[in-house]
Amino acid sequence: MTDVPRPGTDAEWDAETYHRVSAPQTAWGRAVLDRIELHGDETIIDAGCGSGRLTSEILGRVPHGRIIAVDSSSAMIEAARRHLAGEPAAPRVWLIRADVASLPFQQIAHVIFSTATFHWVLNHLALFRSLFVALRPGGRLVAQCGGGPNIERVLAHATSITSREPFASVFRHWQRPWEFADDTTTKSRLHQVGFVDVETSLVPAPTSFADAGQFREFVKTVVVRPHLTAIGNPSDGDTFLQELVSAAGSDDPPYTLDYWRLNISARRPAGQRR
Repeated sequence: MTDVPRPGTDAEWDAETYHRVSAPQTAWGRAVLDRIELHGDETIIDAGCGSGRLTSEILGRVPHGRIIAVDSSSAMIEAARRHLAGEPAAPRVWLIRADVASLPFQQIAHVIFSTATFHWVLNHLALFRSLFVALRPGGRLVAQCGGGPNIERVLAHATSITSREPFASVFRHWQRPWEFADDTTTKSRLHQVGFVDVETSLVPAPTSFADAGQFREFVKTVVVRPHLTAIGNPSDGDTFLQELVSAAGSDDPPYTLDYWRLNISARRPAGQRR
């Protein structure tokens, strides 16, 4: 079962465009992957695998292991299936459409890896409980997502635009589909569900784009997809994007997203069974 989108949101993505434009997410993910010490025979859950760019890299690090690649978007799962099809090790990947806050696994993974996903889950306590149960005793959670003041500037531009008609009536009761938790709150939540050896941190990761066209394609695909879904009408969506890109062009520096990344490291206690 996948998570059910709330009004004004959409669980599906333009997966092929995401695969092409998600270089920032891939770079961040590689850095997170480099933090994990692996023996090469582990079972790893890639929680929020997207189009499979990082899943492919994980495969190379566990030549005798297996990957359970999970995403709530069927479009992402199908894109990952296509992009991994040429991998000789593809049979060692299980692609599963599921809600990461309600994983259908118990004590299966040595490691849970995730980047650029957890902020799309509104209930982080449910999320962390789900991950805890999916880990074997002694298993590790190593992840990164948006947190703290993540993309505040572009979201402020979006709020300014949607406060005016023809958008104001659409967004009067709209709620942001993100949870950009801070590091202190996240550490407390992880401890609350039973994790130990918890480490969290917030780091800035500003990301600039060469021109208005690249910025527009990226934010349309990655950042303001929920806004465009709520707007619905393609013509009004184009107007919204045009105003957003114009506002970002006046920023200093222009066409820059003020990303902040929340780093997470935690462990399920060894010998503990639930």
